[in-house]
Amino acid sequence: MLVTSGSAEKFNTMTASWGGVGFLWNKNVCHVYIRPNRYTYEFVEQNETLTLSFFTEAYRDALKFCGSKSGRDVDKCKETGLTPMPVGECVAFSEARLVIRCRVLYKQDMTESAFLDKSLLVNYKNGDFHRAYVCEIEEILVKDE
Repeated sequence: MLVTSGSAEKFNTMTASWGGVGFLWNKNVCHVYIRPNRYTYEFVEQNETLTLSFFTEAYRDALKFCGSKSGRDVDKCKETGLTPMPVGECVAFSEARLVIRCRVLYKQDMTESAFLDKSLLVNYKNGDFHRAYVCEIEEILVKDE
């Protein structure tokens, strides 16, 4: 999936595979995890909305690109051919088969001391812990196939 935050004028997107959906605080929610060194992190911190865009297998190369290059250095839309489209106050991509528009409800930094299973720390060899975001699902868009 692509996690995107910002406005139509200025946004960034990144590939993510960690996350999920559920029900919490009497709301339909999703949770996503972003490391502070990612450019998208800055946008999520400055905006209260984000989108999750899901694609068919045909877009695997585009998602690999968006996960390996920084929007600080390259224009990801130009390089991948993805077409940004406004979704509420945020941005998603017209090629996505599913888009979830969300509003951030809660954020919490992950810490080494909070891990009960220390074997999971292998994911954080550099101490670059994710920030966890719990977001209310405000809208789901599904492309007719």
